Amino acid sequence: MQKELSDFLKTAYEYGKVKDLRDAFEEYPVEEEWHRGKIENVLKENSESYNLYEIGDIVFVREYSYPDGKIGNNHFFVIIDQDNTAVPIENFGMLVSSNLNKLKFNSNKLLEKDETNNLHKDSLVKTDVIYKISNEQIIFKIGIVSYEKIEEYRKSFYDSLKSQN
Repeated sequence: MQKELSDFLKTAYEYGKVKDLRDAFEEYPVEEEWHRGKIENVLKENSESYNLYEIGDIVFVREYSYPDGKIGNNHFFVIIDQDNTAVPIENFGMLVSSNLNKLKFNSNKLLEKDETNNLHKDSLVKTDVIYKISNEQIIFKIGIVSYEKIEEYRKSFYDSLKSQN
């Protein structure tokens, strides 16, 4: 772990809460999402190309390969922090899911669709785990959430750590 990481990320690493993307896809299968992991269900006609992402961006993360060769599918994440010292830049995100049945868990926070986040359905943000996402794994940005929402998600993350102790 590099000492240039934010205090938020240092805490996440210390508690073992930074996970690989495959864990997100296993716990929240895309088959249960409205988009079913298919990029054509999400793309807009005027989709812009980005290669720089910021904290608060909601991004669509592409397929990846499991160690056994199986292909995982696409999912939404909100970028919660970044490590700008790594090459390439590492983003740290929280999973965004349209499976509102999982709102029963305290660490999942409602994110209502609006014109800023560009979600098609009300969704939840899973705040108890952080996932590492490289720029190469991001297909595109779909929208943003406010700084206040990011702070709410970080507070919920810290609260989930306290409830485990």
